[in-house]
Amino acid sequence: MESAEIRRRWLSFFEERGHTVVPSASLIADDPTLLLVNAGMVPFKPYFLGETKPPAPRATSVQKCVRTPDIEEVGKTTRHGTFFQMCGNFSFGDYFKEGAIKLAWELLTSPRDKGGYGLEPEKLWITVYLDDDEAETIWRDVIGVPAERIQRLGKKDNFWSMGVPGPCGPCSEINYDRGPEFGEEGGPAVNDERYVEIWNLVFMQYERGAGEGKEDFPILGDLPSKNIDTGLGLERLAMILQGVQNMYETDTLRVVMDKATELTGVRYGDKHESDVSMRVVADHIRTSVMLIGDGVTPGNEGRGYVLRRIMRRAIRNMRLMGATGPVVKDLVDVVIETMGQQYPELITDRKRIETVAAAEEAAFLKALKGGTNILDTAVTETKAAGGTVLPGDKAFLLHDTWGFPIDLTLEMAAEQGLSVDEDGFRRLMKEQRDRAKADAKAKKSGHADLSAYRQVADTSGTTEFTGYTSTEGESTVVGLLVDGVSSPAASEGDEVEVVLDRTPFYAEGGGQLADQGRIKLDTGAVIDVRDVQQPVPGVSVHKGVVQVGEVTVGASAYAAIDVRRRRAIARAHSATHLTHQALRDALGPTAAQAGSENSPGRFRFDFGSPNAVPGTVLTDVEQKINEVLARELDVHAEVMSIDEAKKQGAIAEFGEKYGERVRVVTIGDFSKELCGGTHVHNTAQLGLVKLLGESSIGSGVRRVEALVGVDAYNFLAKEHTVVAQLQELVKGRSEELPEKIAAMLGKLKDAEKEIEKFRAEKVLGAAAGLAESAKDVRGVALVTGTVPDGTSADDLRKLVLDVRGRIPGDRPAVVAVFTTANGRPLTVIATNEAARERGLKAGDLVRTAAKTLGGGGGGKPDVAQGGGQNPDAVGDAIAAVERLVAETA
Repeated sequence: MESAEIRRRWLSFFEERGHTVVPSASLIADDPTLLLVNAGMVPFKPYFLGETKPPAPRATSVQKCVRTPDIEEVGKTTRHGTFFQMCGNFSFGDYFKEGAIKLAWELLTSPRDKGGYGLEPEKLWITVYLDDDEAETIWRDVIGVPAERIQRLGKKDNFWSMGVPGPCGPCSEINYDRGPEFGEEGGPAVNDERYVEIWNLVFMQYERGAGEGKEDFPILGDLPSKNIDTGLGLERLAMILQGVQNMYETDTLRVVMDKATELTGVRYGDKHESDVSMRVVADHIRTSVMLIGDGVTPGNEGRGYVLRRIMRRAIRNMRLMGATGPVVKDLVDVVIETMGQQYPELITDRKRIETVAAAEEAAFLKALKGGTNILDTAVTETKAAGGTVLPGDKAFLLHDTWGFPIDLTLEMAAEQGLSVDEDGFRRLMKEQRDRAKADAKAKKSGHADLSAYRQVADTSGTTEFTGYTSTEGESTVVGLLVDGVSSPAASEGDEVEVVLDRTPFYAEGGGQLADQGRIKLDTGAVIDVRDVQQPVPGVSVHKGVVQVGEVTVGASAYAAIDVRRRRAIARAHSATHLTHQALRDALGPTAAQAGSENSPGRFRFDFGSPNAVPGTVLTDVEQKINEVLARELDVHAEVMSIDEAKKQGAIAEFGEKYGERVRVVTIGDFSKELCGGTHVHNTAQLGLVKLLGESSIGSGVRRVEALVGVDAYNFLAKEHTVVAQLQELVKGRSEELPEKIAAMLGKLKDAEKEIEKFRAEKVLGAAAGLAESAKDVRGVALVTGTVPDGTSADDLRKLVLDVRGRIPGDRPAVVAVFTTANGRPLTVIATNEAARERGLKAGDLVRTAAKTLGGGGGGKPDVAQGGGQNPDAVGDAIAAVERLVAETA
């Protein structure tokens, strides 16, 4: 039975039994504590925690999941993998233990022609929690499982919680006996390789307290409502139903290994080393496709780094198996063909996925060549010095300059018999991050515990947003926080967070900045609102300062937004939609939105593209946008089902979470997108859109920045003034400016070349004098000196080599010359063959000099270059070089 059929039967079975089918959520977790969705119940977490009311009492899903804590183990065994699908059925206060157990047994053991999976009942073993008599009784007396095939296990194995205070409960696992060829008998308590867990039924009936680990926490009492959360691993069931040894031989992974064989000539099963590489490629390429499909792009932080890490690991393993050219597109296509049966959006989005993956492969292959040379040199140096640990700064250089994930460096070093100074690497990484940015505080929640907002939501419900049709209106203060703590009142000067029962203020979201404005109370109090966020879904929190009077919970209020700001933001947001569509028209569907920010009078728009957008294309896009403005197209919004929106061709943003009902914003016949933001009523209201340019913000992601309306006009007016000034300076018309300025720059460049030539001749003219000034240091001709400040590194190198060439070859010679450029000292040191035979290497000498200068350097034994921070230490550096020559010679 193919994986797609396993998935179809699961959803069909539970839908027929009253469960609402919930589509798989994006792998991009809608949870600040998670990088990626790592369990089937993650999208349902708010329901179990009581944060949000579930849409139905019963639900089912097949959720995409990625787990990455053991990436380095993937391939080494047949049990580790990063991507998997978790089939789940959920009950929110509806059926409990007996209902869940009956459903699981029916689906697993029903004949295939009746819609079941057709597993033999006698091969199924059950585990229950130590003291869960109820579950054991149901399995034994209701289902009919023999007592000898029911085993009790402890808290570590058969008790579930989220790891934090909250819902928890015992669980019961269904295990499949794969037969004596997989080990000794005795049930899952004895051998989990033979008795494979395929389904875990969690009975959420208790509330747990704080504690460490899986076992050390108290049970505080019963939950007011008992819930069910079950999970069946689709890949594990596929392994059993397809009669294969492990998950890598199932249909969705085996095809990737077959393609890898076609590309490399290496067969799976030939030898252990290539089998490891095959499994790495199969798992990592499939995971990469699923991540890119959900909008993740390779990068150096967060989930982007996870994607980059696994992609580069897969690419390198293909090289280890003999692949020479680009291979990722072929592998990606196989995954899309196979997984596309379950997730049709992969087929629809094939071009974008291929483009992002191929761009990352190209970047890495380029880096791999240079980085491997650096690593090989570092390994050789480490071994030559008798070391067994690759220095952390070398690992940092490989990461920072060549894009080597630390895991790749660890693997490649281990292949050479070395470990890596990971602590040193991570210290350098931390220092880099600390320099780049200060620690950011969570903007949405401010200083408050989320429970304070949830309490307001539980007491007063969600905030009604009236801002689509109104810019002001009456409301009531239903929640008030001061310094992050709920308070009945606040006084003049207090920074507050106010929750209203209804509001015209737009809370920041979907790339649109929040409204600002004022809230006036009937008591005369006034709050200046500076920001609006939704830390808890549906609850708008107005952040501001009490300007006058006292604010109290329950007071009547009148909320009014800054209308000029709102209109300017609305113009920017509508312009973003137009830009998105115009870019897709010009570049194809790969130019999918990857983020945006709509602020007053300007916006930025991030989109997928492997290469820079040519200036001519950007000009065409800008022209198309402004032509749409001139067409005076109406803009309207409509709420509809997500399925209807997709049928109408509405564009959705990657990574955004949408409910069953969505808002679709349509601009004439030009654009249609899912959007909850505010917009103009007609494109003519935008006036003018000016694209300022585009740039790269990460691998495969570009950013366009633009101005709208009056801001665009002001920009063009300033440019016109600058053009007029240039016309006056060069005495020419505007259309002649490029040619005239190019001619002036050409003359300037020629003059600079002449100056550089004169400077070089002057520097090289000192060669003879320097050679004559050589002093004898234990039989070595040592030349040291300085040349005028501003001498380039290239000229300095030529001078040093010229001086070395003037000294007879049979006489050991060291030439070390220094200069200062842009306030920093620079040195080039060269040795001849006779000096090197006496152990004098340019690289060693440069490192000594550079250390004295407060910097670093390196190079080959015959010539090396270095620099530092302290130009006043040049004399000390010359003395240090002389001492090392004397000691070595």
